[in-house]
Amino acid sequence: MEAALKRVLDQYRTSQDFNGLHFRDVSTVAKEEVVALVAQGLVQVVSEEDYPNPHIRPWPSRRSVAQQIESVRQIDEDSLDVCLYPTPLALSRHRTRKTYPNEPYRAAMAKGRGTLELAYFSFEVLEQYRNDPRFQFKFSDFGAEVVIADEHYLDADEPEHDKIVMSHIGFAYDLSDYSRDDPESPIIRRVCAFYGDLAKLSDIHQQRWKTYEVAETGLSPHPMWWAQQMGHWPDGLGPFERFFFELEALNELNASICGEPLFRSTDRPDDFGWILRASQREWDQFIHQLDKLLSENLNSKALNALGAPRENVDGQPLGSLNRLAELLKQRKVPTDAMMAVMKPLRSIRQARQGPAHAIRANLSDKTYIHKQVALLEDVTSSLDSLRRFWHSHPGAQNWQEPDYIRDGQMYRM
Repeated sequence: MEAALKRVLDQYRTSQDFNGLHFRDVSTVAKEEVVALVAQGLVQVVSEEDYPNPHIRPWPSRRSVAQQIESVRQIDEDSLDVCLYPTPLALSRHRTRKTYPNEPYRAAMAKGRGTLELAYFSFEVLEQYRNDPRFQFKFSDFGAEVVIADEHYLDADEPEHDKIVMSHIGFAYDLSDYSRDDPESPIIRRVCAFYGDLAKLSDIHQQRWKTYEVAETGLSPHPMWWAQQMGHWPDGLGPFERFFFELEALNELNASICGEPLFRSTDRPDDFGWILRASQREWDQFIHQLDKLLSENLNSKALNALGAPRENVDGQPLGSLNRLAELLKQRKVPTDAMMAVMKPLRSIRQARQGPAHAIRANLSDKTYIHKQVALLEDVTSSLDSLRRFWHSHPGAQNWQEPDYIRDGQMYRM
């Protein structure tokens, strides 16, 4: 039995990714040895019943000891794959000299952590990667991706420890004390990452991530991100995805009406996402990007084609937002509806003008997290109303709202 345990331990410790011992031995004696090790809590069985790829242990087995033993007893020539892993108890009893003192997440894996178990971090852990031009940093609504750029990966002068890839970074939340109507209530947003991915980082980056690690109490990964990581099709949109959907839909509708897209671009900047710190500087940067995607992005050719006035009654030139407002007036949109559409767009424009003409201290204010969520919701509602007005034009009657917008889950954060 000790020999069987040694094989399991050796496989786990010497494989690059802490893989399990592939077990197809139909020998009754070998099976009974494994059964005994499982019963003693020294070996864990992972099969396709646990996870599609049993060659990694995603998390501590969620099946009972009896169920694991049954998987071993049922092994035959045509059985599903089964892999054996040492438990943390076995690993602690049979220590190794290789303890990975400078690699905290590899050390955690060596002690029995599952590949897909999650560690949690403060949001600021992403700042270095977003701000360092050597890294390709990309936001999604529910996570992020960090990859060393190709030219730096191939550059022999670049430190090897910075040539990293983190493509499965997620966001996690504790909203237990959050109230939508109370801007002082906490939105606790964290970063989460798999132990298996963290263990592959260089020692320097592992230690850096470790300094930002936080307790997992109350936290859970965003359900959309988790579903995507587990191989399921997304069933909804986040607020940034919805924002860009509205831009694209307005472009399609406007092009069908007058042959010109309403916005010059609908591409999402890679770093356009949730603020990483609740600070004045982060907030100003977000407002700046948002305004560039809205008022600065309006296509003057489209406004011309739609007949939007270029001057006010005093003969002074109108800016893009005022031209849009005047166009809505021309089309007999009720004043209250027009104001509801324009108010969020104008508030963003006004907020951007503040930092452009003043020296501002980089103050910390936790309410910025609430403000960003609420502002995105207001802007999306504005664009949605604009889209519904555009859709009423005879030239846009053939456009149909996609099922995933009509029926899908929409997330505020």
